[in-house]
Amino acid sequence: MAVMTEEEAWALEEEVTRNPPKVTGDGTGGFFARHKEATVIFVDRVSAAWLRVRAEAAHKTPTEIIGELVRKEIAQAV
Repeated sequence: MAVMTEEEAWALEEEVTRNPPKVTGDGTGGFFARHKEATVIFVDRVSAAWLRVRAEAAHKTPTEIIGELVRKEIAQAV
């Protein structure tokens, strides 16, 4: 990683001071609050490892694998 010179650091500080980063202050919240369908779930290490291996083998995401498993269970229950 390149090291910033003192001159570059002062220039960056001045730029950020003049143009502060925008944050959402409109009450909409962050990504997950705005996209309720995007839910975080926690699984144990064995499940996570299995999902990663299965997803890589199928060239899919772990989310797609979980979706397929859930739809399969729903179809069997009907």
